[in-house]
Amino acid sequence: MTRAQQTISFGLLVSSVYLALYLELIPLPPLIQNEIVPVLPFWALVSFGALLLFRLGFGILTFNDVPEAHKELMDEIETAKVDLRKLGVDVD
Repeated sequence: MTRAQQTISFGLLVSSVYLALYLELIPLPPLIQNEIVPVLPFWALVSFGALLLFRLGFGILTFNDVPEAHKELMDEIETAKVDLRKLGVDVD
């Protein structure tokens, strides 16, 4: 099973359970049924956004500075400038 199929299957499962809860096919106490179930999709969306922001922030926090890659990139830029100057292109 591919990852896309797993994601679609999980999404269908979650939406089916939510629909059963929302349509009161699964009995719950009235407080939960009236106060919590209607806001579950919004809560899930906010939680997912918070998770993505955390992962982004953690990735930025642990980002490795790579001086060797910077030096290599600058060398490639200089090589490209030399090649373009040989072809008569003004790069400055």
